[in-house]
Amino acid sequence: MPYCKVKNANIYYEEIGKGKPIVMIHGFTPDHRLMSGCMEPIFEDNPDWRRIYLDLPGMGQTKDYDQICNSDDMLEAVINFIETLVPNQDYLIAGESYGGYITRGIINRHKDRIGGAALICPLIIPEHKRRILPEHFVVHCDREFMGTLSEEQISDFSANQVVLNEYNWKRYSEEIVAGCKIADYDFLSKIQRNYGFSTNIDKLVFDKPTVFTLGRQDAVVGYIDAFRILENYPRATFAVLDRAGHNLQIEQALLFESLMREWLERVTEFGF
Repeated sequence: MPYCKVKNANIYYEEIGKGKPIVMIHGFTPDHRLMSGCMEPIFEDNPDWRRIYLDLPGMGQTKDYDQICNSDDMLEAVINFIETLVPNQDYLIAGESYGGYITRGIINRHKDRIGGAALICPLIIPEHKRRILPEHFVVHCDREFMGTLSEEQISDFSANQVVLNEYNWKRYSEEIVAGCKIADYDFLSKIQRNYGFSTNIDKLVFDKPTVFTLGRQDAVVGYIDAFRILENYPRATFAVLDRAGHNLQIEQALLFESLMREWLERVTEFGF
């Protein structure tokens, strides 16, 4: 299995395709399947990209991460990973939720090397109580299908999605729940106690093609706080999608894929 040994971790990753590199960073608790599940369909007709999916420390199959204590350490591990796999190369970056927070930390360090960024339901404010969040509610429910699930499955699915149907259940199970089941929760609770970076990562202007995709019903990180940093990204498409919670990439798959393809077109036009 492919591992990349860095200072504070032995990071598991998967690579698909050849060409210009794109580093994909999943959110807090799942693993790389969150990103490969939503991003790979985009490359079916456009395969000439080197897609790099990693498991963050404490998640997936990454190991030897005991020395990591906070998000600063997490960021350092990911930057070391990138510098090892794509040394002295320009690259694109895509991050979801906590991965979007890590992504902005990387942009601070590698701004000149990054040709574009995709931020999917990004974490903006680490402290949960300071976030502006909508109340969680279910937008659509296929009651016939939901009747086939156990009470435990219904409870979990209903708490984390706003569109409850068979398609979303299948993807939620395969791309998110599967990773959550193997996470190291003792380690992750330690990281959550030191969730925010020690420096302000949003003091920057990133003028490369960017896309923000945000769920109108996202009760985890919300969408309103992202407006705070929009002016930092003068080349950003900023899309707030209805019928979408924190797993927007599943609940609004067609719109999501369209936005990502358009982002890649802008990146290419920009000269990456």
